[in-house]
Amino acid sequence: MKELLDHFSILTTGGLVLWSKSYTPTPSPFDTLIREALIEERSSSTSSSSSISKWDRDGYSLLWTLANELELVFVVAYQRILQLSYVEELLAAVKKVFVESYEGVIKAIGDTTKGRDPGSVGLSKGERKRMFASGVEEGWKRLFKGWDEVFARILKELEASAAKNRKVSKPRAALEEVQATSDASEPATPVKGGSEPVLDAQTIAKNIAALKARQKAAGKGGKAGKGGAQSGSEVDVSDDGLTPKKKTPAKVATKWADSKVSEADMAAFDYSSDAPSSGTSTPIKSLVSSAALGTRTKSGLYEVADYDVGDSDDDDEEEDVKPAAASGPSRFSSLMAKLSLSSKSLTAADLAPVLSTMKDHLMSKNVAKDIAEKVCEGVGKSLEGRKVGSFGSVKKEVRSALEASLVKILTPKTSTDILLEIQRKKSTFVKPLAATNAKASATPYSITFVGVNGVGKSTNLSKVAFWLLQNKLRVLIAACDTFRSGAVEQLRVHVRNLGKLGEESGGVGLVQGGVQMVELYERGYGKDASGIAKDAIAYGKENGYDVVLIDTAGRMQDNEPLMRALSKLVTVNNPDKIVFVGEALVGNEAVDQLTKFNRSLRDFSGVSNARGIDGMILTKFDTIDDKVGAALSMTYVTGQPILFVGTGQTYSDLRSLRVAHIVSALLQD
Repeated sequence: MKELLDHFSILTTGGLVLWSKSYTPTPSPFDTLIREALIEERSSSTSSSSSISKWDRDGYSLLWTLANELELVFVVAYQRILQLSYVEELLAAVKKVFVESYEGVIKAIGDTTKGRDPGSVGLSKGERKRMFASGVEEGWKRLFKGWDEVFARILKELEASAAKNRKVSKPRAALEEVQATSDASEPATPVKGGSEPVLDAQTIAKNIAALKARQKAAGKGGKAGKGGAQSGSEVDVSDDGLTPKKKTPAKVATKWADSKVSEADMAAFDYSSDAPSSGTSTPIKSLVSSAALGTRTKSGLYEVADYDVGDSDDDDEEEDVKPAAASGPSRFSSLMAKLSLSSKSLTAADLAPVLSTMKDHLMSKNVAKDIAEKVCEGVGKSLEGRKVGSFGSVKKEVRSALEASLVKILTPKTSTDILLEIQRKKSTFVKPLAATNAKASATPYSITFVGVNGVGKSTNLSKVAFWLLQNKLRVLIAACDTFRSGAVEQLRVHVRNLGKLGEESGGVGLVQGGVQMVELYERGYGKDASGIAKDAIAYGKENGYDVVLIDTAGRMQDNEPLMRALSKLVTVNNPDKIVFVGEALVGNEAVDQLTKFNRSLRDFSGVSNARGIDGMILTKFDTIDDKVGAALSMTYVTGQPILFVGTGQTYSDLRSLRVAHIVSALLQD
């Protein structure tokens, strides 16, 4: 019989593989699933069993369950299209039999890895040596001798049972379908007397009579309206024929003036030019907030300031001593304090009330509902079976587990030092010998900004440009939003403003050392955005620019033609960073936006190594107080870091968000 599973492994929470079995000649993305689902704790769905978690990725499903008392993880991977019904049963059965059969060996392995003497569990000195000998795999086979046959028997029995259930269910479903068809083909028998069909007919008759009455009234009203119109009345009849309403005046075409528009009139409305006739000029002092400016390091680098979410209340050590405040403790704190067990293992029933309150608490911080449920589920599973002391230590255990889970999710898995990446790319460039007399420079570092409509992509792009200019980097801004009216002019104004900022105003000026520091590359409207981005990168390379910032049109995540165009831009130009710009105000919508942007970028690319989102910028962060849940939701969905947050309308209103600050805000009552 053909095996339907791809992989099954038994490993410790520290990553030591005790036993594994693969059924496919080609490797499935098992390592990726393990890293994203177990290490990063990003389970995508919950199985029918509360003790089993599930993660779907690239056509594969990974299910796992924990044995916390022995620090074991049982993991199975298979192709999602197979819809195997017995996998959860398999995990539960394997976990039970394996733990019962090898509990002593597992404890010995755990003691040995922690530097303790495992002799108390009955293993000889030779067996202990074999556990970590050079042939580790052979050592495991000796320790778990006979397990291959036991596992094969369990799997075979469950597969046979599932196949039998399928055979029984097919004839039953076919019989039900035949019965439903025969019932539908029989003619309906009219019911006499005061039964329900007669009442329905009466209702229909009444409705028809009422409709005729309304039509008749409407006809009379129409005649009255005509007569009234002849006598100068402004009364008309509404759709129901009963209520009079005023006539809507016809639209009048907009007129610029009584005479033809002159060149001076046109110049007054031209805000994209530098002509003094426009009559508008933004005060330089209003472009930069001195209070929001970052700091310079000893090496001269300009770093944006950290965003302080608020004063953290991490005085958890005193909660059992201090009396409650006059206003009373929050529901989150009080329920965790009530959970009291006297030195016994925690169970799911013990943790259910506090986990439910924890989920509500996270949702009140603007965390998406699905994400809050998955985080709390992971915390609960990590605590099941763990022994705790009495009263106060339980609350600390739960809070500590939640904090550890949040830190693990929010900690960046890739570098967030963009300045270092820019310098590294410049340093790897080697000028060709044949080009000693020609212009030759490194390909500029490119960043593409993507997101839905109206979140502030262009504004925050200009803030990033200001930050790069502070670090003496030459910036080229590519206007690739060729759809929205005014998008190019908006960027032109930003470039002009950034150029006006001299060092006395917190900027670097338009020209330094005889070279232009910031410039706009644009080709108007209605053009192919991917072609403009490609030409902008080539122009930046020819003219020695360090960074190209690519502005794209806002688009909804469900608009397939526009998402295909965005995927084409990314595939053709392969930018160094793809930055998603989103609002900090969103909750559940953040998950939908990021999931579909990521999926579209990969699905529509047409290449095997498709790119996804590399980082996020959260805008309007100064409007949410401590409701920072969008940061957790977005990081959970993508596994990518929050690069910056926007906190205002000036170019210096760009902040860096620390993991500790987010965790502190999420845990605050």
